[in-house]
Amino acid sequence: MKAEIITIGDELLIGQVINTNQAYIAEKLNAVGVLVERMTTIGDNRRDILEAFTAAWSRCDVVCVTGGLGPTHDDITKKMVCEFFQCDLVQNESVMMNVEALMAQRNIAWNKSTEEQTLVPRKCKVLQNRVGTAPGMLFVESPGGTKKYFVVMPGVPFEMKSIVDEELIPYLRKENFGTIVRHRTLKTTGISESALAAEIGSIEEIIGTDGSITLAFLPNPMGTKLRITVREKDADVADAKLKSAEDKIKAKAQKYIYSIDEMDLEDVVGAMLTEQKLTIAVAESCTGGMIANRITNVSGSSAYFNRAFVTYSDNSKTELLSVPKELIRAHGAVSREVAEAMAVGARANAGVEIALSTTGIAGPTGGTAEKPVGLVWIGYADANGAMALKFNFGEHRLRFKERASQAALELLRRKLLKLHLRK
Repeated sequence: MKAEIITIGDELLIGQVINTNQAYIAEKLNAVGVLVERMTTIGDNRRDILEAFTAAWSRCDVVCVTGGLGPTHDDITKKMVCEFFQCDLVQNESVMMNVEALMAQRNIAWNKSTEEQTLVPRKCKVLQNRVGTAPGMLFVESPGGTKKYFVVMPGVPFEMKSIVDEELIPYLRKENFGTIVRHRTLKTTGISESALAAEIGSIEEIIGTDGSITLAFLPNPMGTKLRITVREKDADVADAKLKSAEDKIKAKAQKYIYSIDEMDLEDVVGAMLTEQKLTIAVAESCTGGMIANRITNVSGSSAYFNRAFVTYSDNSKTELLSVPKELIRAHGAVSREVAEAMAVGARANAGVEIALSTTGIAGPTGGTAEKPVGLVWIGYADANGAMALKFNFGEHRLRFKERASQAALELLRRKLLKLHLRK
């Protein structure tokens, strides 16, 4: 099955909004045996929309459209869909009930624009939007005897995702397109893409040569994802091949793999802290609270996260963490000694088992020959004492903070697992 994704919106074309919908839909379609061959982005223009619909419908089995379903004058997608499939709009009772419930929940008064959201093309199957007012719409037709699927969804990412996950993918999975697609993503950190490739060695040894398995290296500032994809006709064969490839990779790079598929590093360390019944505090300077933010993004983090100290100035390190002024004068705020003292102070003042700390130069200014921009010391303290590791994450300020927060959480993971730490 071949698919095309059409995203609609002037805001996409001028770069005002980053188009994340395409990637999400493509990943989900691929998992049920639908291969995306083309992605098209167009503005809120009648001619362009109809031309895109016609071209995609002629060359693909599945067409997914997002955007232009809102209640304002520039949202014309629903009208264009009616024109394309030659049908009128009718009020749908299930959509009406859903919209009424959402409006009541949000304490928003009913109005004409809201009522228009309850209208759908007569020929479509409704894909319920449980988090918004614009429903998804599915057209299933057989032009020339070939069954095809045309899907229209809101452009708001969290609404689109809800419809894809709860309505569209379950429906397509039941259609059984004949090809079983399995994915497995191994998330690594603390090692570069090239070093990871060297660690793994021969790719053919892992995936074979028959073309049914692929292995992709997907680097990002947080680490490198290894995505295994298997395409087979038989589900049991696909599952066996996936497990075999995964096991071979783990045998060579296990210590760098912190998660399989969905879990982020903060989820992983949170589960470990919970299991080991440990509590933690953080003392952050150059990361400005990013570590605390990531830890507390995890539901249930109150069971192990006690508090955070954002001690950006030298005085705050002394006042809140009891870091001696003499230590800062002797070694500088960005040093192993101060990072360790920050972690010790955070642990003592919070009354927790573990503390993390960061002190560095995020840039792009403030560096010296001795302490360049990008330098960061990450500290750790527990009942056995304190230590710190030195890193350099370059001159991009936000990327520096992201990478430093990742390195701090990875240091925590390795400590909890009693894995070797580099010096």
